[in-house]
Amino acid sequence: MSETPGWSSPDQPQNQPPQQPGQQPQYGYNAPPPPGGQPTIKPGVIPLRPLAVGEIVDGAITTMRRYPKLIIGAAAVVAAVTQILGLLVQLPFLDDLTAVVALDPNTVTQEQAIDQLTGAITGFLTGTLLSVFLLLLGTVFLSGFITVIVGHAVLGKPVTFAQAWEEFKPRLLPLLGATLLSGLVISVGLILCIVPGVWLWVLFALVTPALVLERCGVTTAFGRSKKLVDGAWWRTFGILLLTVVIGWVISWIISLPFGLLGAATTGFSADPTATLSVGSLILSTIGAIIASTITLPFSSAVTVLLYVDRRMRSEGMDIELQRAAGHGGL
Repeated sequence: MSETPGWSSPDQPQNQPPQQPGQQPQYGYNAPPPPGGQPTIKPGVIPLRPLAVGEIVDGAITTMRRYPKLIIGAAAVVAAVTQILGLLVQLPFLDDLTAVVALDPNTVTQEQAIDQLTGAITGFLTGTLLSVFLLLLGTVFLSGFITVIVGHAVLGKPVTFAQAWEEFKPRLLPLLGATLLSGLVISVGLILCIVPGVWLWVLFALVTPALVLERCGVTTAFGRSKKLVDGAWWRTFGILLLTVVIGWVISWIISLPFGLLGAATTGFSADPTATLSVGSLILSTIGAIIASTITLPFSSAVTVLLYVDRRMRSEGMDIELQRAAGHGGL
């Protein structure tokens, strides 16, 4: 995938043979499109032409169905590891939180209550930060790994776990750095004002596929994402928002039975400490694992296909991909 010329950016050399005198120019980034209407070529999960929103969503679902062991398997492992470790990290602070919730104001002084509350909050925040960091690591790995698989799926190429990992491995640390940097920039934008944060989120939404597929540096990936989103911010925002909504609905549908089952184990008690029971947290974790196994690959695949769509629209990459897929005279 990354070895094919189809994913290189327009600024990178295309490794094409020199044009001979009198020879017609090769169709690519800097050449005019072929004359006349061309039949739609679909070697993989999407047609190699600018995509409609429904085709992007359908392409993401089709990719998950064609590569279930790679995508669903990897997502299940990542979700299970991150969620279970997060649960284990927070369990030691469960008793402190339960004790704070159950405090009787008639039997403790204000200073004792503040001390217990401070200790519980500190422990809970520490556990939450560790859980978020674990989730970040898992999400970075999964998004980059799935990016490689979707790149093969677009071209209709088979891929094994070993091949995908070998292609993604050199990109792991740069992708982690890019994810942390974009998260920091977007968080600052959200803190200052929500609108700049949302604007930056959309502007840098394509950093991961640019960095992994084009094998470029972190700063170059940010520039590539900005260039691809420029002029199509609202369309990109709409597709990303639709993806978030679909993921939220799927998560809610999957998590609802586990939430109800957790409430049933406590007899639907109104006691706030019941929601902090080990049993209810375990059930919530199971629901989160199942939901993440579906939603994380879906959102990652949509992002990659959105990146492909933007490049086909703005850079004529469909011609390059047709060559890489074995069409167009190759």
